[in-house]
Amino acid sequence: MFGLEISSVPTILPTLETVLHANFQQLQWIMNAYTIAVTTVLMATGTLADRYGRKRVFVVSIAVFGLASLICGLAQDALVLIVSRFLQGMSGGAMLICQVAVLSHQFQEGPERARAFAAWGIIFGIGLGFGPIIGAAIVAASGWQWVFLIHAFIAVVTIALAVTGVRESRDPEAKHLDIGGIVTLSTSVFCVAFYITEGRSFGFTGTTGLAIIGTAVLSFMAFVLVELRSAHPMFDFSVFRIRAFSGALLGSAGMNFSFWSFMIYLPIFFRNALGYDNVAAGLALLTYTLPTLVIPPLGERILLRFGGGIAIPLGLFVIGFGFMLMWAGSGVERVTWLTLAPGCLLAGVGLALTNTPVTNVTTSAVSSTRAGMASGIDMSARMISLAINIALMGFILIAGISSRLSSAFPGALDASRLQYLADRIAGGTGHVADIPELSILPGADAAVRDALIHGFRLVMLYGGLSVWIMALASFVIARGSHARQRQSRSGNEPCCVPRSST
Repeated sequence: MFGLEISSVPTILPTLETVLHANFQQLQWIMNAYTIAVTTVLMATGTLADRYGRKRVFVVSIAVFGLASLICGLAQDALVLIVSRFLQGMSGGAMLICQVAVLSHQFQEGPERARAFAAWGIIFGIGLGFGPIIGAAIVAASGWQWVFLIHAFIAVVTIALAVTGVRESRDPEAKHLDIGGIVTLSTSVFCVAFYITEGRSFGFTGTTGLAIIGTAVLSFMAFVLVELRSAHPMFDFSVFRIRAFSGALLGSAGMNFSFWSFMIYLPIFFRNALGYDNVAAGLALLTYTLPTLVIPPLGERILLRFGGGIAIPLGLFVIGFGFMLMWAGSGVERVTWLTLAPGCLLAGVGLALTNTPVTNVTTSAVSSTRAGMASGIDMSARMISLAINIALMGFILIAGISSRLSSAFPGALDASRLQYLADRIAGGTGHVADIPELSILPGADAAVRDALIHGFRLVMLYGGLSVWIMALASFVIARGSHARQRQSRSGNEPCCVPRSST
């Protein structure tokens, strides 16, 4: 359910532009409302699941996810969809945290645990890998609403499986819910995402912009103080002293500096820059997602053989290499999905090599009774970096389009008009024939397409370079843990991911 939700919705964004009359910022918020909502519940869910039972909270979250999906499918305008997506994100985040905590409790030994998380990665990959074509096929056959409504039916089956197959578990030392931490962290993340996404409209350096970013900084400072002073914090900073955990956490963030955030924009590239319809765009997107279906077992094998200090940076490096190939493939004279396919495939392989090892390491690096807290920190890192980078990639895309239009038509358009046109072009509604000031200019069609491709190439370059930086940081931080693992293997001790006791 969670994988299908991630990969099918981006495919229908171009359709939502038309049927809901959504602009580019609203398309960003349709995705970001979900990711920001996930961050608001991650740490709370870990605490509640540890205290009241992971199975119980898991079943409730599935039910709410199904209900929220029903509301999304019935939405009639972009604002209602954005609000309902927030509810869907809250329940989806709770659902994801609980399933990771459940797996961590039921499968605690090295090889068995590796097989369990490899299976989890494959099932996640089924939803993720086939999501684009499923979403496109649903739109073609019955309408965009069923991309959401289908989850209401899947939720019923999933609840039945959870009730019969999951053993109840809890943390006997779990304490009260950390309301202060939840509010301050959520406020900070929302303000940063809002500042990046909407900053062009109110001015990044204006009074409103400075007030928003100031609120974000103060909220984050308050969050740190609340957690440090709390006797039972939801965000236990002491776990960052575990090098394996910190290195894996950089892997969580690195995937969302690149692969997951670009997942939102790649369907728009296929539709608006290459002119593909929904089905063709969905098929093209399979090259990006299908590797996540078959590669996870290899990622777990690499983890068992070399440890997280090698496996996770390696996966991040492969993602970055894929992005650089996409950047190169989009710079040829005639760009098609075939010129991007090698990079898309490699990025998907890198994601599959990284995703399940990250989850495995972050939850196994601490005691099993704190699995809810550890998975909450892991998913918080993922969703916070995703929310910020969805906004940041959108900003880079618009800036790239605007700068290329300015170079193509020097002096023909003022800054505010360039900004407006860049938004429309990025959202797919900026057809040259509908823009009088462009339609009279020679070569406008070619210039608009060139500007769109240029903007996307900047986004690809950003994704590749940023994930390489995260790979290097993860390797440097986790290298001490890797050395300890090699010493353990040389002493004939079991080769497994180190826990905090090591």
